[in-house]
Amino acid sequence: MIVVGAGLAGLVAAAEVADAGRTVVLVDQEGEQNLGGQAFWSLGGLFMVDSPEQRRMGIKDSAELARQDWFGSAQFDREEDRWPREWAEAYLDFAAGEKRAWLRQMGHRLFPVVGWAERGDGRADGHGNSVPRFHLTWGTGPGVVAPFERRVREHVDAGRIRFALRHQVDGLVVEDGAAVGVRGTLLEPTTAVRGAPSSRVGVGDFELRGQAVVVSSGGIGGNHDLVRKAWPARLGTPPARMVSGVPAHVDGRMLTITQDAGATVINPDRMWHYVEGIRNWDPIWDNHGIRILPGPSSLWLDAAGHRLPAPLFPGFDTLGTLKHLRATGYDYSWFVLTQKIIEKEFALSGSEQNPDLTGKDIRLVLSRVKPGAPAPVEAFKQHGEDFVVADTLDELVAGMNRVADDGVPAVEVGALRGLIEARDREIDNDFTKDAQVTAIRGARRYRGDKLVRVAGPHKMLDPKAGPLIAVRLNILSRKTLGGLETDLSGRCLTGDGSPFPGLYAAGEVNGFGGGGMMGYNALEGTFLGGCLFSGRTAGRAAAQDVG
Repeated sequence: MIVVGAGLAGLVAAAEVADAGRTVVLVDQEGEQNLGGQAFWSLGGLFMVDSPEQRRMGIKDSAELARQDWFGSAQFDREEDRWPREWAEAYLDFAAGEKRAWLRQMGHRLFPVVGWAERGDGRADGHGNSVPRFHLTWGTGPGVVAPFERRVREHVDAGRIRFALRHQVDGLVVEDGAAVGVRGTLLEPTTAVRGAPSSRVGVGDFELRGQAVVVSSGGIGGNHDLVRKAWPARLGTPPARMVSGVPAHVDGRMLTITQDAGATVINPDRMWHYVEGIRNWDPIWDNHGIRILPGPSSLWLDAAGHRLPAPLFPGFDTLGTLKHLRATGYDYSWFVLTQKIIEKEFALSGSEQNPDLTGKDIRLVLSRVKPGAPAPVEAFKQHGEDFVVADTLDELVAGMNRVADDGVPAVEVGALRGLIEARDREIDNDFTKDAQVTAIRGARRYRGDKLVRVAGPHKMLDPKAGPLIAVRLNILSRKTLGGLETDLSGRCLTGDGSPFPGLYAAGEVNGFGGGGMMGYNALEGTFLGGCLFSGRTAGRAAAQDVG
């Protein structure tokens, strides 16, 4: 077998093929330091249903409720959604069934507090998670990668897997209608650290042959030209400026190469980009952006200072908020908050931004409940170009206007003061017509949110809660939700719907399953989970099909 792409899906597929007694060549254009791909940089969140962790936190979940949330979010509405629908059903069975036990027997462990991501658009049958389902890996992204990298390296030592790194695939080898290999360019060795740009200087050519090819090469998020080309009209115009949530090597090359060979790509306009991106003050790759994982209390304003409408609150509806913000004509928005809020509610996505969880440091984790923001958050507050900190609202607004883009109307301090004072009056008693205040109080009924995630309701202009903080939020490129169409065995399909002999796909390159098993919206924790499930499925099927 040849597996193209050594990210999480590729590692899983290669391990499964080798477990079945077959030999594997694992091909990647990057060096060995990038094994695990984007999963390594992730927070390690996994979507699970009715888990022991949920039950211990008092969460009542069920397969029926998860299906309601998934299909209400996916909003499948196309003829080509046949296989994505079937993949969604299969993945839900996996998430509510053997997923946790399968990972656990490999040494994977979960943080006990379950997070509540994508809280939704306000409709019971619409987008969003009705209950907390975001299970954080103890060890974050590296903790997800580790069991599969270990399995792969054991097979390398046994001679069943061989690395072909710094091999840039330029085309598939197809004979008699079947995929039998890959060909491309040997790249010069690299000493670039994980995630940093590496050389594309060629030093030779190669061709590798096998009985089947599994494509697991990721999406297009590092190629902003491709992102803009695929950008759907339903989300407005593509932004002129984005920050990048993935390195440049997430370039979409293999998606085009596989399509050119005859495989079908569906739903290329379905994508997942965040609206809470901040520029990394200590970047690893070019234009490196980090996502804020916010609690629900920050006041969200567009670039000109207008409050976003309900239910577009922090952490609720990613693409609904993106659509609204694109209609404003500006490429950024603002959070306005207090020190009290940032200490409790700001988490940063990424393994490197959470050294306590990544390093499995219990003492450091416990420090999160103490006064003060986590050290990585405080570092962004001090050094990040998107942060404005001030003791008074006048000073805060002046700072916001200093960093405003040309052509954006100035935020008016009087209007913002009136908006915040009106909101603050709603804190005086338990009754309110402000939907965001209601959401904050509702969130704190969940033990996990009250403990580590949601600040107590307070007046934003109370000096005791200060200083005031404004955070400029950029659009952050991230995930491809469409891709190579595959059947339930992970076999790539051709234009007439028949399987492409010898060709399989897994991970983001096939929309995490079927060509887009999430439809139009993700429920979070589903990207890593989709890599695990599709990699396992494709690897097992390919090994079985070639006998």
